[in-house]
Amino acid sequence: MLTLALYNSYDPKRLHEAHLRAIARAAPVAYAFGFHLALIGFPLSGKPLDVAEETAKNTTIGEGGRYLVELARNNRFHLLEFPKKGFPPQFGRIIATTRKPGASKSIDSLELARRALRGESFMLVVGLGRHGLPKEIFKMADYHLDITDGRGVSFETCTAIGAIPTKIKTLMEALKWTKK
Repeated sequence: MLTLALYNSYDPKRLHEAHLRAIARAAPVAYAFGFHLALIGFPLSGKPLDVAEETAKNTTIGEGGRYLVELARNNRFHLLEFPKKGFPPQFGRIIATTRKPGASKSIDSLELARRALRGESFMLVVGLGRHGLPKEIFKMADYHLDITDGRGVSFETCTAIGAIPTKIKTLMEALKWTKK
């Protein structure tokens, strides 16, 4: 299982337009590339399907929120609290996405794709907001991923949301073809 996780670095108390836009943009990407979508620390409550349906009413992105609702209907949309001691184990290994991976925790895209093809589960955490992911998430993470594989290019959040699943899934498909 591969999960794209959006970490709320904006405002944990109030839902902002930026939250809604990020969710609306991430849902079709997760859906298209077979990822789960998790929201971490968002000021939302209720069951994922109820949240998806309510959120879908506020967007025209992704065919009016259709993909978010589809993810929820298929148990691929998750609402998580801020982690205190770690993330739920069902999401597998935690990967902090960053342009500056720590040397001891760095994993490249190809290795991640290889391991995902072998059945390992990963949650790729993307920080929302100008400060990105907090330091404790980097410490908690099993790995750090620079999606530009060592180039250290900084992406705007929604660009990263699109690039990460696209690159991982493309590499997975390429690896399948090389085995034939």
